[in-house]
Amino acid sequence: MPLEAHKGASPATLSRSEAAKEHVRAVTRDYRVAPRLDYRTVAGVEGPLVVLDDVKFPKYSEIVTIHLGDGSVREGQVLEIKGRRAVVQVFEGTSGIDNRHCHAEFRGDVLKMPISEEMLGRAFNGSV
Repeated sequence: MPLEAHKGASPATLSRSEAAKEHVRAVTRDYRVAPRLDYRTVAGVEGPLVVLDDVKFPKYSEIVTIHLGDGSVREGQVLEIKGRRAVVQVFEGTSGIDNRHCHAEFRGDVLKMPISEEMLGRAFNGSV
């Protein structure tokens, strides 16, 4: 028995195998916040930290992509939020970041890392 397409779609029907394939595509898709919020409000740079003003709804530990004027890209993470000001720690260094040519894209997601089952329940402190 064919399945009907999702609401709002044309009245076409899907076979069970087509529906299963569509389900797999939906489950494995890399969902992202859309639209991402992009700011050109760099207020200052101090060491590995970049301060951004007038940021709407920043989230603690949110990942930020900083696009420099020369086309290079740096990644960082929100460390502190005070009102509409966000302090971002840049992972690759802050040389070349300025308030005229740079813009920061808040990705709406936190840092994620895949792990194996052997790592579950273990503590890692960085020493060998």
